[in-house]
Amino acid sequence: MVKKKQIVWEPENFELETNTVWSFPDRGKWATHDAKYRGNWSPYIPRNIILRYSKENDIVLDQFVGSGTTLVETRLLNRRGIGVDINPNALKIAEAHVSFEKENTGEAKLYQGDSRDLHFLPDDYVDLIATHPPYANIIEYSEDIEEDLSHLKVPDFLNEMRKVAAESYRVLKKDKFCAILIGDTRQKGNIIPLGFSVMEVFKESGFKLKEIIIKEQHNCKATGFWKTNSVKYNFLLIAHEYLFIFKK
Repeated sequence: MVKKKQIVWEPENFELETNTVWSFPDRGKWATHDAKYRGNWSPYIPRNIILRYSKENDIVLDQFVGSGTTLVETRLLNRRGIGVDINPNALKIAEAHVSFEKENTGEAKLYQGDSRDLHFLPDDYVDLIATHPPYANIIEYSEDIEEDLSHLKVPDFLNEMRKVAAESYRVLKKDKFCAILIGDTRQKGNIIPLGFSVMEVFKESGFKLKEIIIKEQHNCKATGFWKTNSVKYNFLLIAHEYLFIFKK
């Protein structure tokens, strides 16, 4: 008889982060988390955000839900999660990840929709936003979805992120928090500070900047190729992302 694999529901020896540099060499594989969906964030990130900036039964929104990492954590931490994505294939993966059976967990609701138009959510409705948008067109998550922001070059991406920021501000309750993980990119050998540009977009929408957290990147794909080219063409590999914590 084959033994059923025992599911580990919580990270081992978890401690809440207390400074502004976060690093997770072991990205986390508890519950239904995995690293198969390219670009998804380590579950340690939403876990830290949710525990620090919300309480049980709060409504937590991820409008770029991808494979569902944030909503797995909202369920485990007894919050009410809302996940939105433009990509139906991503939502199928997210549905599989959040549909586990465990007692005393929160809920997860998934919607196919556009982060720039959350018309199905009323004003001042959400207690926390925790999300990880695409970094312009560094990774394109679909082939033929016109509304997918991951097809856009940096200038157009920033213009559309203004709409994302405005909708985020609208649906979030006053004095609540919005957490955005975003990284930089490089073009023709020069750094493009996409992270700080997105930060300014959210500030222009009315948010106050509470924290800037530097998140170290680990296990980047094609590292060997890029290491060689880094020396050959004299540029440094980008090994950081920014986690901006905004307050309404």
